[in-house]
Amino acid sequence: MGDILVGTASWTDRTLLDSGWYPQTADTPEKRLAYYARQFPLVEVDATYYSPPAEATARLWAERTPAGFTFNIKAFSLLTGHPTRVSALYKDLRPETDKKNVYPDDLPAQSYEEVWTRFLSALDPLVEAGKLGALLFQFPPWFTIKRANKQYLLEVAKRCAPLRPVYEFRHASWFDGDNADETLAFLREHKLPYVCVDMPQGHRSSLPPVLAATADLAVMRFHGHSDKWTSKDIHEKFGYHYSKRELADWAPKLRELADQAGQTHVLMNNCYRDYAQTNAKTLAGLLDVD
Repeated sequence: MGDILVGTASWTDRTLLDSGWYPQTADTPEKRLAYYARQFPLVEVDATYYSPPAEATARLWAERTPAGFTFNIKAFSLLTGHPTRVSALYKDLRPETDKKNVYPDDLPAQSYEEVWTRFLSALDPLVEAGKLGALLFQFPPWFTIKRANKQYLLEVAKRCAPLRPVYEFRHASWFDGDNADETLAFLREHKLPYVCVDMPQGHRSSLPPVLAATADLAVMRFHGHSDKWTSKDIHEKFGYHYSKRELADWAPKLRELADQAGQTHVLMNNCYRDYAQTNAKTLAGLLDVD
C-alpha cells in the first residue's frame, strides 16, 4: 500500500478559530499553522482559489512548517474557468471593464499568460522546500465531458509541469453511463490524477463516489452530505460532521485506493467549526497513519 496523508482543506476558517480546536496559546497565524502541522502532515490551501498567492506568503508557509509537511494548492479561479473578481487579479493585469467578474476570454491573451506565470512562480518557495504536493484544479459545474475540455486538461498538465495538477469535476456528464470508463481511461492514458469525491447526490454537480487511481498520486476529498448543498453559505453547504461509523466504512475503501497509487492524499473539506479536523483525526486513526 502506498503512503496515505490525511489532512483538511483549511486551517484558517473563522468558524474553526471560534470552535476552540486551537489552544489559547496558538494566538497568531504563525502559531496556528505550526500547531496544525503538528496534528496533520497535509493541508489544502483554499484561499489561492479566490486570490493568487504571493511568493512571500508561500515562503512563510514553508518556513513555519516542519520538514515533510505537504501543501496542496487550489488553483486560482481564472485558471479553472470560474468567474473571477476583477479586484482579485494582479493590479497591472486588470482589464478596463465595468464588470465585477471576468472570465479568461475577457483578458488579453498576454495578460492571461502572465496570470499563469505569476501563479506558478509564486509557489517556488514551497517547491524549493519540498513541500508542494498537488495543484487542485476544481472545475465549474458547466465544465462538461467534451473534446475541448479534455484538451484543456492536457494543457493544464503541460503548463504546470513538473508540478502535479489533479482534477476534480463538478458535472455529472463525466461519469454518466459509459462516460465513466471513458473518463478514467483518458486520465490513465495521460497519467492525470483524478480527484475522487464523497458528496451529496442528486444534483447536476454531483459525481458518484468512484474511487480510482489514474496516476501515481491519488486524491480523495470529502465534502460531506449537507442537505443544504445548494446554499450560497459555504458553512451551510459544507457543515456536515461524519460519524465514526461512516468513516470506518470508508477506511478499507481508502486502503484499496492507496494500493493503486504511490501516494494518496485524503482531505476533509467539511470545513465548519472543527468538523474537518476532528473527522480527519478519526480517519487517520482508522487508517493507522500519522
